[in-house]
Amino acid sequence: MTRKCRTALFSAVAVMLLAGGIVIAADVPPAMTSPVNTLLAQGYLAREALPDSLAILPAPPTEGSAALARDREASKAALALGKGARWDLATADADLRTPAATGAFSCAAGFEISPQATPAIDRLMRRSLPDLGLATYGVKERYKRARPFMENGEANCSPDYTEMLRKDGSYPSGHSAIGFGWGLMLAEIVPDRSARLVARGIAFGDSRRICNLHWLSDVEQGRLMGAAVVARLRADPRFQADLQAAKAEAIAARSTAPSRNCAQEDAALAQKP
Repeated sequence: MTRKCRTALFSAVAVMLLAGGIVIAADVPPAMTSPVNTLLAQGYLAREALPDSLAILPAPPTEGSAALARDREASKAALALGKGARWDLATADADLRTPAATGAFSCAAGFEISPQATPAIDRLMRRSLPDLGLATYGVKERYKRARPFMENGEANCSPDYTEMLRKDGSYPSGHSAIGFGWGLMLAEIVPDRSARLVARGIAFGDSRRICNLHWLSDVEQGRLMGAAVVARLRADPRFQADLQAAKAEAIAARSTAPSRNCAQEDAALAQKP
């Protein structure tokens, strides 16, 4: 692929990530980004160094397959939870634009995660976000799978982006890759909370099903890509330096209680889709 073609592809991908609530400044005109909402523009990895989803993932389930029937049953189960506390949490998980996005893991970590309370941890999470999200796009672009709301006609929790999401492939889930990747990183930073942190990363992906934005197989394969990206990041010296800084910061951060209502969050997470 030529440099010009790569630039065009990742410009298109950046627009699609913007539609999903992920803002990537690289290759995007300045007018499309916001100083308030823009996450770190550059990830740790060059685009060509990202794990190749086309080499890792199978094709999405096909019509008439047992796998597609499983996806549809799981979608019905997620919709059956209704618009209560778990829907509200899923809606919050969907928004990666705000500074509060990394705080989704505060309760699982046992301390406040935010740009102010834990700048090193926040930076690690934000800088890895483009790597985790963009790694899913080889398969997304090849198959352009329709999202659940396009089939069942039900509401989704990102109504402002509905029309743009119709053009963005459902398989695999970029949000699921990000959430699971973050969970794995944080499990290394706070090892005594590793089970809770990985579980929260899994739930972050499940939120996409509850939002009626992704199928079960989208979420599962998104987690696989998230794990592949984290494995690749471990070989990057800048990531390793930031990871060590995050580990040191976590020791002092233990004294900062989460600002979120953790009992309420735990009750919502207990509702399994």
